[in-house]
This record gives sequence, structure tokens and C-alpha cells, in this order.
Amino acid sequence: MAFSLETDRDLQPLNSFGLPGRAAQFLTCNSVSAVREAVRLPVFARAERRLVLGGGSNLVITGDFAGCVLAPRIAGFARVGETADAWLVEVGAGEGWHATVARLLDERLPGLENLALIPGSVGAAPIQNIGAYGLELTSRFHSLQAVEIATGELRSFSHADCRFGYRDSVFKRAAAGQFVITQVTLALPRRWSPVAAYADVARGLAQRGITDPSARDIFEVVVATRRAKLPDPAMLGNAGSFFKNPVVGAPKWAQLAAEHPEIVGYPQADGRVKLAAAWLIDRSGFKGQRCGAVGVHERQALVLVNHGGARGSEVLALAQDIVENVQARFGVRLEMEPVVV
Repeated sequence: MAFSLETDRDLQPLNSFGLPGRAAQFLTCNSVSAVREAVRLPVFARAERRLVLGGGSNLVITGDFAGCVLAPRIAGFARVGETADAWLVEVGAGEGWHATVARLLDERLPGLENLALIPGSVGAAPIQNIGAYGLELTSRFHSLQAVEIATGELRSFSHADCRFGYRDSVFKRAAAGQFVITQVTLALPRRWSPVAAYADVARGLAQRGITDPSARDIFEVVVATRRAKLPDPAMLGNAGSFFKNPVVGAPKWAQLAAEHPEIVGYPQADGRVKLAAAWLIDRSGFKGQRCGAVGVHERQALVLVNHGGARGSEVLALAQDIVENVQARFGVRLEMEPVVV
């Protein structure tokens, strides 16, 4: 049997925020066939509440989960083909994201170095269309396989099928809660070129005197930058960036730029402008603030942290306070990234 079933499973060590909660039923699956079998089990198929749990790095647990959690822990890493432009590598959904980025570099397959040190599993990466330092997964994605919960059948999703958007995909919209991702096929460029224009990356390379960076150079700069700015969840519970960077139209941007000349924004191809949520939160007075056991990180206003003993309700209360204050000050509404359970 490639899956195991537990009852009353403690979820606190399984979410990077370190929030308390227990799952009534917990299924661990180590293979695609195990997932296909597990989703047909009455304990999962008939559960009033169901949750697919990856690395737990994008999750706010608000208490006990009176349902069934399914954790795909599928391993695997293999080159499976090529296209005119890319090498194709299939990775199991249960593999760690950062470990996969590092292994790809070791295998001389660059292309994901800008996404180094992002916590979580490979299977969760397409759901969020993870991105950082000038790169999003969508540009290095080929396809994925997922088990349909309703039927237990294995389905393939092309790049187009996933309908990627900014921190978004079909798995957060029309297909939300309907599939368990089991494998992801990445497309690594055969003709690699550095993605080094993002300010933090460019600054880090300049500080090291690097003018013609390798993929390893960018990897090391990204890792160093993230470690300097972001707290280690093992030391200070958090879910990474808690809010999406909001995107506004040109008229709203013109208004904000006139009222706040120092505002940070990044022009988009469609004429809109992506705002820096961290800047909005900082200017609203929340950076470094603490409210009981939860707070806003002192070095990165996008990150809410658990100082010890926090509950999910406290995290959400602080998040709501931030949303309301930013809305009142700037007329911009922030949207949370993590999934609330």
C-alpha cells in the first residue's frame, strides 16, 4: 500500500506559519497510483471538507480541520525530452522546490535560479504560479499531470490549460479543489540568458563585481538576498509574502504618483502598473509592528510573522487591519496570497 491513513494528525509542524490545528483524517500518498486510490476512499471522497497539502508554506490554518487532508509526497526527477527551445524535466509533486532548483543547476540545467529559496513543494508551484526577482514559473513551465478527485482519473494539463496569471492559475479558479497535482514537467531553456534586471539582483551582482553573471551567480545572489530580507520559517513562523502586489490602471497610477511621488511601481505590458505592496504597507505604518503574538516583519513589510503561540484568527485579524488601512490611505485593496483553512 503506497498510502497511509492517520487520525487526529497534528498540522502545526506541517505549516510554515506554525499555526495550531489538527486534521480529523490525514492521507499520505507516495505515488500516483496511491493518489488515484486515495481519492476514491470514502474517508476522502465523502468528507465534508477536503484539503490537499503540499509544503504548507502558503497556508493559514484557523483551527482544527474536521475533514480529510491528502498529502502527495511523490518523489521523482528525470529528463524526459526536449523541444526546439527547451530541455524537459519531470519532477514529482512532493519534491522540495528549492532543492529542485539547486539540483537543476547541478545537472547543468539553468533557468530557475531566480526562484531559489522559495519554500514549498514542486506540486504547489503551478497553483500559485510562483515568481520572484523578475521571473515567474509560467516562463519555465511545460505541462503537469493531476488526478481528478471526482473520478480518480489522471489528467494532463498543457501550459495553456493552466491559464496562468499573476500568482494565479486555473487551480485557484475554475478547477479549485478538483485536482491533486502529481507531477510537473519543467521547460529549461536550451539557450540560457540571465534574468538580471530586477533591482535586487542587479545590485547584488554589482556588489560582487560581476558583470557577466552565470546562473550560479544569480542563484547565490537570490539566496543571499532572500536570507537577508526574509525570516526563516524554522526560526520565525511565516508564509512568505502575505499579499499580492496590486495592479492598477494608468489613471489610478497617475493619481497615486501625483499624491505620493516616491511611490514604487512597475509598468506592465498592458499599460497597467504593478504597485509594491510592501511599500504601501510600510507607508501605512505597519512595518515592524507587533500585535500580540503576530506582527509584520521588521525587514519586509509583506511578511506577517508568528512570534510564538499565534493562532490563525490573530493572523487574519492583523491582515484585515492592514487591508483596511491601505485601502483608506491609498484607495488600493490588497489581496492575500495564502490559502485560509
